[in-house]
Amino acid sequence: MTAPVPGQISEDQLDPLMVAERWMLDGREVAVATVIETWGSAPRPAGSHLVIDANGNFSGSVSGGCVEGAVIAEAADVIASGEAKMLDFGVADETAWQVGLSCGGRIQVYLERLG
Repeated sequence: MTAPVPGQISEDQLDPLMVAERWMLDGREVAVATVIETWGSAPRPAGSHLVIDANGNFSGSVSGGCVEGAVIAEAADVIASGEAKMLDFGVADETAWQVGLSCGGRIQVYLERLG
């Protein structure tokens, strides 16, 4: 790995899992959301990550728009309880229009606390 150039973002700063590790080393409580499966039109592929700390800071992406807002809100509960959750977002849900998947896609996101 080369030394970072001032003003440039290093590769590890872009990787949400590296961000999560750095946050945990700083003593933050952290949750990670992972896209498990997609059907139809979905903005991010399976394996995409979003990390969230207990203060609502986040890095990465699992979908975009209101879906990420919903995942971030759920992360607070997961961090507090330690219990993982499986989240489904899709056009069949009555909240599909609210969370931004009105394009016909569906995603499944696994949300867990780290550490």
